[in-house]
Amino acid sequence: MGIPSFKSKKAPRQGFKTDRAKIVNGRLRLDRPRSISKDSWHDLSSYEVLKMSEVKVVSIFKEKGAYYVALPYEEEIELKAKTQQKTAVDVNVGHFNYTEGQINILPAKLQKLYKRIKHYQRMLARKREVNGKLATKSNNYFAVRTKLQRDYRKAANIQNDLLQKFTTKLVNNYDQIVIEDLAVKEMMMTHVASKGMQRSLFSKFRRILTYKCDWYGKELILADKTYPSTQRCAACGYVKKGEEKITLQGNKKHGTKHNEYVCYGCGYKNDRDENAVLNLLALAK
Repeated sequence: MGIPSFKSKKAPRQGFKTDRAKIVNGRLRLDRPRSISKDSWHDLSSYEVLKMSEVKVVSIFKEKGAYYVALPYEEEIELKAKTQQKTAVDVNVGHFNYTEGQINILPAKLQKLYKRIKHYQRMLARKREVNGKLATKSNNYFAVRTKLQRDYRKAANIQNDLLQKFTTKLVNNYDQIVIEDLAVKEMMMTHVASKGMQRSLFSKFRRILTYKCDWYGKELILADKTYPSTQRCAACGYVKKGEEKITLQGNKKHGTKHNEYVCYGCGYKNDRDENAVLNLLALAK
């Protein structure tokens, strides 16, 4: 066996598969290329002890300057205990609201990373503008691109960690969870904060929550995309229409702010997002 070669050096993700790997003392042992000495070849440890005793096919890939190994295996998953509780999650740009409060998915450390990412993107753009295609071949360009890829990976890991912990908390504490079935792509095209919507990763949140509810025997309820959770009064059911609707700028006709809900039917007042959570919660049985 020789050293594996990737199909394309320009591809953002390079990888290959092998069936010549095994688990030894909880570590992954890959087949050693003949050109590498035994002293230089080591078993790979994981951040947690590998649960499988053997593997059939191992996927190895390089992405954004780091190497990863994917190991498929089967595991029996026990259902979570029933809590007889229900909740609803209202998706917003940068944060999610639910019955216990709010989770920020764009914390300060992420904002700092995105500013740095924007800085590196501009640096690369300027180099390409000045030097054209030759810019991509310079060592300096490569160094900046490596820093950009590093920060992308950091940002993705931080946000993924937030979503994983939040979804685990939901399936641990609630039997019924209501979320909106939003047309994310449409929102990204029409929303003035489209980048924020993209970073809030609603589609990933829904995907993670869906498989966890399926794993642990919890019920995920999707509100129809036409359900007026933001415009509906949680107290009397009055739905704002036309010039009465709440927008990103609030409501000019009545002089209300974008984050407050005032019912023009019964006078009920609440935070806009908290009102939306109560409306979604009403869909749970």
